[in-house]
Parts: sequence; structure tokens; C-alpha cells
Amino acid sequence: MIKAVFIAVLLSLSLFPAAGEVFEYKHYSGSRYRILSVVDQAVFVNNRLSHRAEILNRIAVEVTGVVDGKGQHKAVFQTSERLIYDSIHGIQNAETAFHWSREYESVFERDRFGRLTIDPKYYMPVVRNVPVFPDKAITVGESWRAEGHEVHDFRDAFGIQEPYRIPFIANYEYIGMREWKEQSYPAFTVQYRITSRPPVARGRIYPVRISGEFDQMVFWDHALGQAIAYKENFKITFEMSDRRTIEFRGTAQAEFVESENMNREQLVTEIIEEINRLEIPDVNVRVVEEGISLSLEDIRFYPDSDRMLPGEQEKLDRIAGILMRYPNRDIMVSGHAALAGSRDYLMTLSERRATTVANYLLSQNVRSLDRIVIRGYGAERPIADNNTEEGMRRNRRVEITLLEN
Repeated sequence: MIKAVFIAVLLSLSLFPAAGEVFEYKHYSGSRYRILSVVDQAVFVNNRLSHRAEILNRIAVEVTGVVDGKGQHKAVFQTSERLIYDSIHGIQNAETAFHWSREYESVFERDRFGRLTIDPKYYMPVVRNVPVFPDKAITVGESWRAEGHEVHDFRDAFGIQEPYRIPFIANYEYIGMREWKEQSYPAFTVQYRITSRPPVARGRIYPVRISGEFDQMVFWDHALGQAIAYKENFKITFEMSDRRTIEFRGTAQAEFVESENMNREQLVTEIIEEINRLEIPDVNVRVVEEGISLSLEDIRFYPDSDRMLPGEQEKLDRIAGILMRYPNRDIMVSGHAALAGSRDYLMTLSERRATTVANYLLSQNVRSLDRIVIRGYGAERPIADNNTEEGMRRNRRVEITLLEN
């Protein structure tokens, strides 16, 4: 009897296989979220290690509308970098925070299967039409293929002024449930190989042959209707027109982070009250485009130096206490200078001073390395008249900004 029941169960399983998973994007007008990506990358020139760096990408996305099931997206991609090693200077300070590199804006449309519609003028996102899903349920072990492409910004490296497109065919396989941060999610792999002899591009130099290997694992959240995270190993090699070979290899990891709306007016009021209570002098709090800025308008350094004068750490200790009340907000530390010197000199000095403040906040465990970014503005953003001593004093400042995204 037991044997007969067992056989009947087996027959039912073969006649009615598992329904599988339906993967699709879900778009909700007005939703906002962040994606945080960290890339650990080594660069080889002619097969010799040139440098190694960590790249932090903060992506702030807003779904501005949904039309016929397609989400209209507006996104800001902020990239920052910290050098771990270079062949000239050797090992760098591994505890240094990330330095702002570049910011990109992008507008695109994505359908429920993952296909993007985007103007070719945009540099971001880099990887497009990944993932793309078939219009059916997918069972464990099932695979599918779809076209995709990468877009790179080679303006600084090669002098190529237009977004540089590299097409590929991605191979997918649904591998079942996998764990990400102690939770189980449906997961699939994405693999693609690049072997290309691209057409000549207008630039100082240009790729004449491209080869690459990319292997990802993506963790999908059905409730969100998008990936909750992914991790990747990659290698891509460019044979250049000047006969150099440049290879990038490393790992990447990204994670979805839901954004909380910032009540800016309330935060300004709270922070000003705390500054007054702690009697911290020369700190101006205001709403800025990025979030809430605390402008330290009289933080003092030795002349032409990034070393703080004695006593300045006490002021930063009290500021640190305020920042720790808002642990969910990332921080940007920006340096500013008065108009007294060359543009390059002021830009470098302002960034070095911002680095000093950021590293001190790191030493006080105000944030982790991936939650602080450094930027130097030089004399580009004065808040007072550079023709007066008082104005120049106010312009020599460091700003600490609690970021909206």
C-alpha cells in the first residue's frame, strides 16, 4: 500500500512539475531608493600592476511615473574612490575615506522584463539590459539568454568624448534559493563574455580589441520587484591603438537600500538647538541640494597645511556627537578655500583639509569607510566676499553634509 502511494506521488510530480518563479520588475510612481556598490579593482598595464583602488558608487533613484507598465526613472550616480596601492608610491593608507570622483545624471525607462529605453548621451548605468527576463515562469536549473551592453566613460582615460558602447549576449540560469545577509532569496547567475574588434573611435587612443569575462549572482526580491543585491567577478582587457594592453580585474558587490524621506526643516531645527546647547561657535546649518549642511566656518589649520591647530578636535568631538544622532544618513565632508592662490593649489588644499576632518570622524567611529565621501571645492563656492578679511575667513571652511540619499 505504501509503495503504491509513493508511486502515485512520483507520477503526480512528473505530470504536474513545479510552477517555477516569475521574475519581473515592479514600478511604483514616487518610490525612491538607493543602490550602494563597492568595486575592488586592480589595473594592469602591459601585464604589470599599475594600481589598485576601491570604487564606491552611490546611486539615488526616483520613479517619476509609470506608463503602460514601464517605470520612468530619474537617477543620480555618484562615484568616489580610494587608492589602495599604486606602483609609484606603494601601499597607501587603507583607512582613508573615499574621495569624490564624478557625478552623473540619467533618465531612462524600464519595462517589467528589464529592458531599458535610454538616450545614448547618458553614461549611466554602465551595464544595461541586465537582467532581462522571459515572459514565463522559470524553474530551477532553467537557463535563458538576452542581449545587453556596457557603456563606459573614456573621456579622461582615452579622450573618447562619447559614451563608449560594448555589446554582449548574457547567459542566465535560475539556481534556486540562496542566502544574502541571513535571508533567503530566489537567485540566478548572469555570465557574459566579450570578444570584440570594435570600430575606430575618436580619441587620443582607442581600443582595437576588447575581451572580457563577467560572472554575477543576483538575489531577487519579489516584493520589491527588483534585485536586493548582487556580487560579481570580472576581468576586461583593452588592446589599445598605442600598443598598450590595459586590463581591469576585480570583484563588485551591490545592495538595494530603501530611502527614508528627509524632513529637512525639522532636522535643521534639531541640529541648531543642539549646537546652541553645546555652545559650538561658528557653525552655520542650512538646507542644501544634497541634504543638510553643517558649515564649520572657523575650523583652523596651520597656514598652507592640512594640520588642524590645537583645540580644533574638541569642536569636532561635539560635532561628532550630533552626527551620531542620525546614523542612517551618509556624510559628505567638503573643503572650501578663500580666493588666494591658483585654482589647482586651492582645490588640492581644500581636499586635503576635508580629508583631515573625515579621517578624524572615522577615528571616532562616526561612520564606517563606505558611509563618508570627501570632496574639495577650492574657491568655487564662496559664501562671503573674498575682498574682506572676514569674508575670506568664512570661505576657509569645512562643510559636513548629511545626505538625502
